Amino acid sequence: MSLMLHPDLPIDAAAPPRDSLCARALVQRVRWGTGLSQDAFARTFGLDVEALCEIEAGRALPDTALLAYLRVIEWRPEAVLDALDPHGRFG
Repeated sequence: MSLMLHPDLPIDAAAPPRDSLCARALVQRVRWGTGLSQDAFARTFGLDVEALCEIEAGRALPDTALLAYLRVIEWRPEAVLDALDPHGRFG
């Protein structure tokens, strides 16, 4: 995952202010929705915990692939978990 150093910029610069969302707000919303700590969230979904901490602290932005992955986790976390462990070996 590549990190960029403009954390206060909205994820979608074309979005109207009422629909604007910064990266750390998105990451926190998705993670908090799972009820997992940063470490548990990173381990569960195969993410780098240090990068996740940097994003949640507002020091970095996720790349577009991570943004898409977070939106899928938010939308259907069970589908992501099934895709990561389709035979239920690790859960």
